[in-house]
Amino acid sequence: MASVFLYHVVGDLTVGKPELEEFYETETIGSAIRAIRESTECGITVWKRKTHMGMAENNDTRQQRFVGILTSLDVVSFLAKPQCLEDQDKAMKTLVSDVVVPDNALLKIVDPGIRLIDALEMMKQGVRRLLVQKSTVWKGMSKRFSILYNGKWLKNVDNSSCNNLSINVSAPSSAASSASSSSSSTPPFMRNKFCCLSREDIIRFLIGCLGALAPLPLSSISSLGAINHNYSSIDASLPAAEATQKNPGDPSAFAIMESTPDGRHRILGEISVSKLWKCDYIAAAWALANLNAGQFIMGIEDNVSSRWLTDFNNNSLDNNVESTRPRKIGSMSSGYSPVSPTFGVGRGTYRGRSAPLTCKTTSSLAAVMAQMLSHRATHVWVTEGEDDDDVLVGVVGYADILVAVTSKPPSLSALTPRSIIELRLENHH
Repeated sequence: MASVFLYHVVGDLTVGKPELEEFYETETIGSAIRAIRESTECGITVWKRKTHMGMAENNDTRQQRFVGILTSLDVVSFLAKPQCLEDQDKAMKTLVSDVVVPDNALLKIVDPGIRLIDALEMMKQGVRRLLVQKSTVWKGMSKRFSILYNGKWLKNVDNSSCNNLSINVSAPSSAASSASSSSSSTPPFMRNKFCCLSREDIIRFLIGCLGALAPLPLSSISSLGAINHNYSSIDASLPAAEATQKNPGDPSAFAIMESTPDGRHRILGEISVSKLWKCDYIAAAWALANLNAGQFIMGIEDNVSSRWLTDFNNNSLDNNVESTRPRKIGSMSSGYSPVSPTFGVGRGTYRGRSAPLTCKTTSSLAAVMAQMLSHRATHVWVTEGEDDDDVLVGVVGYADILVAVTSKPPSLSALTPRSIIELRLENHH
């Protein structure tokens, strides 16, 4: 295991992170849309309000107030319901508590002194956000052996969370009696200030430590076993609304597929939290409810007007917050291109930003990490074959990368000749 996981602590990743502003379940969907567009990993954490304002609360109480994570796909799926399309204004005023899926296990509160390896173990087991206490005492710099901080053995403040995950970060019995949390030195006025770390933050930190992770970054995702073959998919000829009836799991994405004559599958596009992140949610909901999956993904084009979009805008409520600006589907100014009722699939029928983010089975782990970060995507689809004939074999998401970087390094035989040269040069420097 790379030493970077043992010598660094979670506090190292919080430097410069803004203080968490809780988004409450009593807010409206309209407010949630604005918050999601500014969020990380295409979703926001949702909280219950404090029962007694102004009173200090411990970590257990705060953990109980966490409801779940609301994503862009959750919102679009909700707005695609017939009753929401009929009364968009009422739909936008719906409370978030009526839409978010409760899952208290998606977030854990941890001490800034918990080792990075322990944080990764939590995320490998399903945690998607870490709530870390901010402290003016914390300098954000680990010593080589940061398992000790200020002469005290580090342990998670939320011991119950660690026990549930079978993570032992406490000191041996000889040191346990004198052990205390690093948060004990936190000034009282800072103890209610937290920042939130996502899996994207972890990957961004790790990509700055590629040398310390060698030879893993230069190894292929196939040799590392990082390819997840249990992905969610929808046939291009089926209604796009199929995405509202299934749970895609992690990553939260559906591959839009077409079958090849030999029974394999090619990916044409995707319906995912990444693609819907900064979109016009009402327009996307209309398309999700009325088009098939192939038409839905073909519609994401640059600077193209569409007949259905014109009709949709004419029927939109004038006072709706979403109808006061040009319609957008995707993260760019665009519309859905006109499509004929008889939808013909094929890689040549669409282009541009609607194309899914893909890599090859031979792609290196570092290359896939860089792809995800540069596109702010939660996943990369994995294909094999030649360009127009490539077929989908799986997907690589945040969880798959976290498992790969903590796995046993492969032998040099798993590296390409070019990767071996790069690895030797890295070690030389």
